[in-house]
Amino acid sequence: MITVTPARATDLASASVILAEAFAHDPVMSAIVPGSHRRHERLTELFHGLLASGPYATGTVDLARDADGTLLGVAAWEGPHAERGAFGRQTGELPRFARALGWLGMPRALALLSRLARHRPRAPHWYLAEIGVSAAARGKGVGKALLAAQLDTLDTTRQTAYLESSTPDNRRLYRRFGFEELSPIDGVPGATPVAMLRLPAAR
Repeated sequence: MITVTPARATDLASASVILAEAFAHDPVMSAIVPGSHRRHERLTELFHGLLASGPYATGTVDLARDADGTLLGVAAWEGPHAERGAFGRQTGELPRFARALGWLGMPRALALLSRLARHRPRAPHWYLAEIGVSAAARGKGVGKALLAAQLDTLDTTRQTAYLESSTPDNRRLYRRFGFEELSPIDGVPGATPVAMLRLPAAR
C-alpha cells in the first residue's frame, strides 16, 4: 500500500537523498552537476537547496511511503507564482548550492536552469520540478501514485501542469497522464529534454 502525503521541513533531507539516487544518471542533471567526485553528496545538497527554495516554499513536496513508513519516492511541484521572491529564497540556500556546484560551477548551472525556464508557459501553471523513486521501489507504481495525487487536485481546481522530460521512457509515462509534448529544449550538453504541458482533464 502506497500513501502520499506532503513533506514537512524535517523531511527535506531524506527527500533529497531519494532524488539524488533517482537522478544519478539523468542527462540533464549530469550537465548541471558534471563529474563523479562526491557526486551523490553533491546532488543531495543541490536537491535540498532546490526543494527548500522552490517547491516546499511555493507549492508542495509530496512523499510516497509504504505501509511501514519507508520513504519510496518524491514529487516536487512549484506553485503558479513561484517566481515571486525566488531570488531571496535562493540566496538563502547559497551555501548548499556552493557545496553542490562549487562557486565556479554556479554560473554554468544557473545558465542551464535559465535555459530550461525560458520554455515554461507564461500563463500560471504548476511545475513538476522533480520526481524520483528509490531504486528498491521502482516498478511498483510509486511514480504513478505521486503523479496522480497532485494531478487529481489540479483537475479539480482546473489548473495546468508543466514539466521537462529528459528520457523517452519518462515521456511515455507522462503521456499516459495527459501530458503533451510541446518542443525539444536545445542547448543542454549531452541532453535534449522535451517541454510537456497538461491541461486539466474534463470532469
